[in-house]
Parts: sequence; structure tokens; C-alpha cells
Amino acid sequence: MTEMNCLRRHPITQTTVGPLVLRVAVCLVLVGCTTDSTTPEPPRECPDETQPATVGAPGLPAVGAPASNPQSEQGIALGRRLFHDTALSRDDSQSCASCHRPELAFSDGRRFSIGVDGIAGTRSAPALTNTTWSESHFWDGRAGTLEDQAIAPVENPIEMGESWDHVVAKLQSDPQYPDLFCEVFGTSRISRSLVVKAIAQFERTFVSNNSRYDRWLRGQVQLTPEEQRGLVLFKDEPGDCFHCHTPDLFTDLRFHNTGLDASPADPGLAATTGQNTDVGKFKTPTLRNVALTAPYMHDGRFQTLDEVLDHYISGGVHSPNLDPLMRVGVGLPITAAQKQDLIAFLHTLTDTSFVNNPEFRAPANMP
Repeated sequence: MTEMNCLRRHPITQTTVGPLVLRVAVCLVLVGCTTDSTTPEPPRECPDETQPATVGAPGLPAVGAPASNPQSEQGIALGRRLFHDTALSRDDSQSCASCHRPELAFSDGRRFSIGVDGIAGTRSAPALTNTTWSESHFWDGRAGTLEDQAIAPVENPIEMGESWDHVVAKLQSDPQYPDLFCEVFGTSRISRSLVVKAIAQFERTFVSNNSRYDRWLRGQVQLTPEEQRGLVLFKDEPGDCFHCHTPDLFTDLRFHNTGLDASPADPGLAATTGQNTDVGKFKTPTLRNVALTAPYMHDGRFQTLDEVLDHYISGGVHSPNLDPLMRVGVGLPITAAQKQDLIAFLHTLTDTSFVNNPEFRAPANMP
């Protein structure tokens, strides 16, 4: 037994320092451990049998996983397990899925998500639909990759409130995780980097492209007259929605100030860039599955699609960085009937096969 192995069996705490010294001494005497010469544990043999997995879907832009984190079936399965594991939180109460529920297109239905201490955050949990195509994440774009995005919630004191060192220690001591990491990444030594890589592989499978709208494009179904009128409004004047919610992702992946507040309390993109010209700008959310992702806007201020459209019909309020597409004092010149046509079209973007996909739920063999 090496000195490292001796210590591993007895984690250091304030109440065990004294006894620990004695245990180490006994270790050194009985098995000849020394502080300046240790024999490392032999490396575990890791099978190289991962099955490659593809990213993408017909009708959506081509995309690939980064070379630094290629997709595999085993990596996706590991990420799925981690995504649903409450061990990532301080009190084992919160997982990624707590705020990103598959049946709600990976949003959570709350205005502000609730974290480990029952405290609400300040923003609505964004849906994770088709995020593999995005080059920035969070409402303020502060994460450039899905791997980066998975880091912050763990250490956020309101969300999971845990340290990554402790998360890694918990996973390392689990009877199954070392073997799973060994299979996917060729090492049983777990690290933060490998944890977020696995989670990102799972998140890259959150592809939605089988809504009624998609099936209509493929000639498989017909839209109702109301839905067809809504589609025309969406793609043309006077609805004019497509500029920011560009098909087929139904987002332009950019940031806009849409006239929510004259003096935004939340700086939005400016918190990331440090530029005053970005105050009040937030990332355009996708409209795919939008009927399932209420409440709306970065702060969940609107409970219904009716309220969202009423905001744009009003034209919003003026602020220094207001998007030029907003029409303060003018708004969208649509009738009440046309508003309902637009809402009918938005409902065609609901992908029931996506939100009911059993592969997105927690694995059956989780404790």
C-alpha cells in the first residue's frame, strides 16, 4: 500500500488530524512507505470500444462536434447520467435536469429557477433546444461552448453551490463512474474537464426537427388555414418576426435590446463584453417548442404568448440600445385575429417526439 493509498482511506478533517498522523506513521512502518518515494498505482486498462455518434439532423444546418470532444454513444450515455445526477450539487438536491426539464424543451416552467437553498435566481432558465448550433450560451453569451456552459452552474452559489473539487471527489468515489470515464475517455481519473465534456456530448443530442412545421416542410402534413396565415405573417410584413427568429433554427443566435425597460437593471450582454452599447441586450431564444417554454424573456416577465405579442404590438419602450427593428410608438400593426394566427403558427413548432424522447430522461439504472 502506498502512502497515497493510506491517506485516501482516511480523508483529512479537523477532527481526524491527530489520529491521521498515527495512521500514517503505522502505514510507513508496516509497509515501508516513504514520503520521498512512492510507487504509483498501475494504470487501469481502459477498453477502446467507443462507438462514434453523429451530430445534426435533416433540415438543419450542418454542424460537428469539436475535435477536442468527439461524440460517442458511450460519451452521450455518460453525459446523460451526469446531467441527471444530483451529486453535482452541494446538498445532492439539484441536477442539470432540475432547471432543464426534457418535457419542457429543457426549460423549467419557472420565472426564476430555484437552487440548493431554495433561493430564486434572477433569470429564467433558457431552453436548450438545438444549442449545438450556438456559438455562445446563457442569456448574456458568457460561455462560448457547451463545455464552458456546463462549468458555471455547479459553482454558482444560488444554483448548485458546490465546488468542482468536491464534485470530482464524489464522482471518483462512486462505484461506477471511474469505469464509465475509463471507457469513454481512456482514463479512470475523473476531472472537471472530462465531466463537462460528457455533459456537452449529451446536450449536443438535443436536436428538435420533427414539429408539425417540419413535417409540413417535408410534405407529410397540412397546416390549417389559421396556421398558414400565421406563417405568412411570421415571414413577412406586418409580423416581421423572421429577422430575429430566423428559420430553421428560429433564432439568429444574436443579441438584441427589445424595448423591455427604459433603464435595464440587468446589463445583459454588457456583463460579458463590458460595452455600454450592449446594455439590455439578450440572446434571441429559439421559438422551437416555444409553446412549452413559458414564462418568456430573460426574466420570465411574460406568462403567455399573448403577452409576448402584446409587447411587440405596443412597440416596447425606448432605451439607448434599442434594436432598430423595434417600433416604439408604432409597434406591429396587426389585428387581434392576426395575433391569434401568429400564435397558431407558433404552436406548429412544438416537437412532441423531442420533448417525449425517452433517451433524454434519467437512466433507469440510476440510484
